[in-house]
Parts: sequence; C-alpha cells; structure tokens
Amino acid sequence: MSALSPLRHRLTTFERCYAVATQLRRETHVDQFVIRTGMPLQPFRVTARRPADDDQILAWVA
Repeated sequence: MSALSPLRHRLTTFERCYAVATQLRRETHVDQFVIRTGMPLQPFRVTARRPADDDQILAWVA
C-alpha cells in the first residue's frame, strides 16, 4: 500500500478525531469515544457506543 497523501494524513490524526468527538459531545450531550480501528486509511474513529473491547478506547469525551 502506498503512503497516505498529506491531506489524508492530516485528516486521520488522533487530534482531528478528538476535536470531532469534542464537538459532537458539545452538540449532542452524549458521551463520545475515540477508538483505534487498526485500519491504515482510518486509524481512529468516533463513536457514541462504548466498544466491547476497552483496549480500543483511546479517549472518552464525557
């Protein structure tokens, strides 16, 4: 697999994902989780559902 483009790299950082989780928490008043996916094109994801495997959780925005 080729390296990520500079734009894709910026969009897939933990910091960007955490910012999205913070914004969602502020707007919805629902706890958000930043989780590790293990996928190179989307290494982090935001979800309102707590994952079954706590090892996936990188941040909990409450």
